[in-house]
Amino acid sequence: MKITLSKLSTKDLATLAQRTINVSESGNYAVITAHPLLADLKLKYADYDAVYAKQIYSGKGDSVAQADKERDNAFSDLKGFLNGYRKLSSVANYQYAEDLYQIFKLFGLELYKLSYSSQTAQMKKLIEELEKPENSQKLKALSLEDAFTDMKNKQKAFETLFAEQASANADLRNQKTASGIRKDLEKSLKSFLNLITAMKDVNDWKLFYADVNELVKAAKNSDLPNNSQDNNPPQ
Repeated sequence: MKITLSKLSTKDLATLAQRTINVSESGNYAVITAHPLLADLKLKYADYDAVYAKQIYSGKGDSVAQADKERDNAFSDLKGFLNGYRKLSSVANYQYAEDLYQIFKLFGLELYKLSYSSQTAQMKKLIEELEKPENSQKLKALSLEDAFTDMKNKQKAFETLFAEQASANADLRNQKTASGIRKDLEKSLKSFLNLITAMKDVNDWKLFYADVNELVKAAKNSDLPNNSQDNNPPQ
């Protein structure tokens, strides 16, 4: 019963391990019941099954990008209004618009060009400045309270999603890599198959060997050209 487990695809390795465990636990072969090598194989397969098809990253990237776009739009809309209003010296409170625009200018008129983290830091400072009583009154006089609240909410929504993404990605990176888990499964499965092969001429093991040998043959055939859609181990 010879097979090079490292040549099996990700899926085929999982299939062979699962089928081997199923045959071993079928109740037909008392010799393998509660065997420590079977227990180890089940443990290694459970680890492998949990991660071999997982995504490397959290999948939250699109949501974070959309949240960033929405806060950019809210920022640009408020900035654009102030820029236009401050130029109308004939209208009431135009000086308020000028004062508030200068605050935007102080923290950057093109924050959307910064990295997520840099933009977030500047946006928080901008919001803190605009929330000061004297500036809050100017926003109210210009009927911009709702627009400012919208910008704050969009910033908060972005921060929440970004924090979730960072946490999820950190958790994934902290997990044992799929390639490392694959090696553990290969080692455990190889030891298990070697045991069965060594015992194949013992009466109580003969039928068990025959059944598992058929599974190994099927796995070897699945690795033939054009029979496998995924011949690469997980990275």
